[in-house]
Amino acid sequence: MPAFAASRPRDFAPAPRISDAEFALLARWLYRASGIHLGETKKPMVCARLDKRLAVCGCTSYTQYLKYIDGDADPAERQRALDLLTTNETYFFREPDHFHFLEREILPQAPAARALRIWSAACSSGEEPYTIAMCAEAAGVRWEILGSDLSTRVLERARAGIYPMTRAHGIPPAYLKRFCLRGTGEHDGYLRVHQALRQRLQWQQLNLSVELPQIGEFDVIFLRNVMIYFDMPTKRAVVERLLRRLRPGGHLFIGHSESLNGIVDGLRCVAPTVYRRP
Repeated sequence: MPAFAASRPRDFAPAPRISDAEFALLARWLYRASGIHLGETKKPMVCARLDKRLAVCGCTSYTQYLKYIDGDADPAERQRALDLLTTNETYFFREPDHFHFLEREILPQAPAARALRIWSAACSSGEEPYTIAMCAEAAGVRWEILGSDLSTRVLERARAGIYPMTRAHGIPPAYLKRFCLRGTGEHDGYLRVHQALRQRLQWQQLNLSVELPQIGEFDVIFLRNVMIYFDMPTKRAVVERLLRRLRPGGHLFIGHSESLNGIVDGLRCVAPTVYRRP
């Protein structure tokens, strides 16, 4: 937040509506920064998430705000805008067929000589990598799990591992008892993933639309419910980039509403939206 923000009055004037031209500029900025395609139907979402930021930053128009976040004056505000525009909903054991496949087909074949390496490549607030960790720990295999996201804000929530109990409906009772703590007092209505599990996961901010750092190779990659935000060229580039990190014989999971048709060749579909690299 800019240093001058604290001195502004608390009763901010309403932010101006975003024009078509401003929305197009903002959409291009987001595409360059993240590879995400922002359709016209997302205008209400953009205003709902960014209007307050214009006021806090003292900007009287979206054009002024875009100039502010597109420069070098305040990298923190640039990241905050990315966080607000890219945060997606998730929950424990989302699309449970994938975790049944993981438990039934992959974990029993985990290598004995090393840890099974799994990457949740768009982990949002962390429910997906924690779900994977619960399955792997229950199976008794050695594991290393990386959760990554573009948003620093959701990664902070993932590290904390605190969630409303309403998000726990998909967790099997035995897993809930073994891996989670129920909040009491001021934390009533919340759960926290047990420290013994939390401290073993790795978290890293990564932008999938650019070249990746040296993060090693993985036996399993989850790339679920993120390609729907990319156009076709970005989808191809992201998938090809991730496949370079997937070991031969490794598995790639995508969302049930997604497809690899026309995106990549050479993978074998072994279950709905589950692919194996030869």
